[in-house]
Amino acid sequence: MSLSEDYKGKLVTAEKAVSVVKSGDWVEYGSFLGMVRACDKALAQRKGELKDVLVRSCVTAYLPEVVVADPKGESFVWNSWHFSGADRKFADKGVPVYYTPVKYSEVPRYVREEIDDLDVFMFQVAPMDKHGFFNFGPQCSHSKALSERAKVVIVEVNEKMPRCLGGYDEAIHISDVDFIVEGENPPLTQLPSPPPTDTDKKVAQYILEEMHDGCCIQLGIGGMPNAVGMMIAESDLKDLGCHTEMLVDAYIHMFNAGKLTGARKAIDPRKLTYTFALGTQILYDFLNDNPRCATYPVSYTNKPAIAALNDNLMTINNAIEIDLYGQVCSESSGFRQITGTGGQLDFVLAGWDSKGGKSIMCLPSSYKDKEGKIKSRIVPFLPPGGIVTVSRTITHLVVTEYGKVNMKGRSVWQRAEGLISIAHPDTREELIKAAEAQGIWRRSNK
Repeated sequence: MSLSEDYKGKLVTAEKAVSVVKSGDWVEYGSFLGMVRACDKALAQRKGELKDVLVRSCVTAYLPEVVVADPKGESFVWNSWHFSGADRKFADKGVPVYYTPVKYSEVPRYVREEIDDLDVFMFQVAPMDKHGFFNFGPQCSHSKALSERAKVVIVEVNEKMPRCLGGYDEAIHISDVDFIVEGENPPLTQLPSPPPTDTDKKVAQYILEEMHDGCCIQLGIGGMPNAVGMMIAESDLKDLGCHTEMLVDAYIHMFNAGKLTGARKAIDPRKLTYTFALGTQILYDFLNDNPRCATYPVSYTNKPAIAALNDNLMTINNAIEIDLYGQVCSESSGFRQITGTGGQLDFVLAGWDSKGGKSIMCLPSSYKDKEGKIKSRIVPFLPPGGIVTVSRTITHLVVTEYGKVNMKGRSVWQRAEGLISIAHPDTREELIKAAEAQGIWRRSNK
């Protein structure tokens, strides 16, 4: 049978494709820009007919119709590998949304070894190429593992999906597909980076002082890491590399400015290495059929032992709050889930393990509460329910707009005094009293 005949034989409507879903099934929706759209609408129409269908995705890039149609979670129960802004909004409205705690680099192995009840995997892909492959687009991540484990595989073709070169595990062959749906070709989600604040710029300047020619850069999600990337593009640094989890617009600006050559990378030299991408059309157009980029499964990009093969790996990530012992919370505010662990722990480990590398946690020193009062993000201890994303033994450099401190090899009192020194000035006296009460203040920084 020819590829075109095989394609025609598997081509069905979205309604026909989702008819395979039964009550109680586990259904994976695809991740990031690869979340299904037409199949989502078709499945939502089966509300009331189905019960307890467990649906999961990773970073909710589109508003899931199954959640909109069933906010009580009677027919469809929404689960997330990584809590995103959309998930958080649902949860804040009382919609049942459940987070799956993961160490992101391990997810392909979870899927292959720990999950034995994956009934349907449906996801958006680029159009089939002449060899019969559907490219996963900018979400290699754990897509191949899901396609291997699912009992039924449905691809939803989106002509706007960029074809992202690998690496490996970046595509699925038609012979491994059960149904093909030609989607409505909706535009890809545009995620422009927020303009950097004055605080972002101050933090970025401190981080830039830690860099030199030939560094390999990993930027996490958020305004501060993006500000670092934009300032790198305007700096005198050269021959920088990219080995990251998430590729964002800032990397393209660094590349176009001639800073990101990858010439000194130990692995994937001269390649922008990543596992998923979210940004604007500038990024998606750059990725399409571009041999300068290499997408890999997250078990490659985020595995600390692999990422750390690049010397001078600089990993830059955000935190929500840090306690006086150096424990980093980056995913919750008390019991309220804000986001997931993602790859932060992976790259904190990788940055330290890299020869000449550094792991940098950045955060604004404070925020204002509803009454306009300044509240410190450096806290005496994490509140009940606060998640320790990075343990105190692993934290390396911490940066706020008031400076930077090194946690490695420091005693508890040195950590407390160092962190208080970069807290907002209006909050330092209160933090000192807390440190004194906990027996971790020696007044050497007073």
